[in-house]
This record gives sequence, structure tokens and C-alpha cells, in this order.
Amino acid sequence: MCKLYFYYGTMGSCKSMLLMTTAFNMDQRNIKTLTMKPSIDTRDGEGVIHSRVGISRKCLTFDQNEDLYALVIQIIAGFQYKDVKWIFVDECQFLTEEQVDQLSDIVDNLGINVACYGLRTDFKSKLFPGSKRLFELADTIEEIKSTCECGNKTIINARIDKDGHVLKNGPQTLVGGDDRYVSMCRKCWKTKTI
Repeated sequence: MCKLYFYYGTMGSCKSMLLMTTAFNMDQRNIKTLTMKPSIDTRDGEGVIHSRVGISRKCLTFDQNEDLYALVIQIIAGFQYKDVKWIFVDECQFLTEEQVDQLSDIVDNLGINVACYGLRTDFKSKLFPGSKRLFELADTIEEIKSTCECGNKTIINARIDKDGHVLKNGPQTLVGGDDRYVSMCRKCWKTKTI
């Protein structure tokens, strides 16, 4: 039985690395995969997933208006992706709720496993719409843990300014890396935002 998977963690928890190593393992066993990410994530250029550990993988990109079910139907009609068994989606927090529904339709109607990797919450500790819908629909949900500088488990992606001060306000989506975000436990985040 195929499933919809949601792997979530804070920034720097090696989500993208896990996606790429899992896809590589399947490639080595001649299991056809398709790797995708939302086009809003332009940190490493279009069509590339990059991990902080230094590995990269080519991928297809899509925008927020894209019907992912229709896109996958179109892609698997081509020879290269005809027998796709797994779809990997990086930065899934940027998906719309409708796109998560479409991914569940890919699992249920097309018999393709879909594994999504992304953040649970934004810098204010609020769920992203895509993540919220994945919590509601995913068959398997797994946290990828990482550690705060104090030793506790990280759960917050704190947004920082150029001087390292934690920010309280701003738009939910602001794509960035270590220059804009620091992963923290809830206690450290509360202490630094008071």
C-alpha cells in the first residue's frame, strides 16, 4: 500500500540531506523516483536541492498555482518517469493545502508513494498551511530532531536580523538560510524574544 509521508524538523536538522540520501538509495536499486520542490525556494538556484552538509540533487520545480496531480500525470506519461514509484518533495511547508490534497490523490489514485520534507512552523511558531494539511492527511509523520545551543531539542526557526537579534514581526514566508534563521528550543526562543 502506498503512503503519504511527512518528515518535519527545524532548519539545519538535515531534512534535505535525508531526502537526497533516501532518493540516492532508491536510485541505486533502480527504483524510479521524482524529486520536486516549490519554486519559491531560490536559495540554491532553480531546479536544485542543496543541503547544508554539502550535497545537491537536481529536481523539478513548481509554483503555488500548479496542480501537482495534473503535473505528475503529465510527467509520468513521458518515458523517463513512466514507472515512478516514489516522489520526494522538499520544502513542503510552502505547498498550498490544495497541493497537499493533490499529493494524497497521487498516492491514492496513482499508487505512488510521496515523501514530503519540510518545516512544521514559521518564525512565530505558527503552522505553515502546507505543513498543517500534511499533519491532517499524512499516513506517516516523523520528526527529524536537532539540538539547540543549550542542549534541548529545537522546535522554533527563529528569524534574526543582521546583528543576530531575534525578530518578532514580518511576513510568514521569507526564504533564507543561516543568515536569517537560527533553530532554537522554545525556552531559548522565549527568552530571546522577550
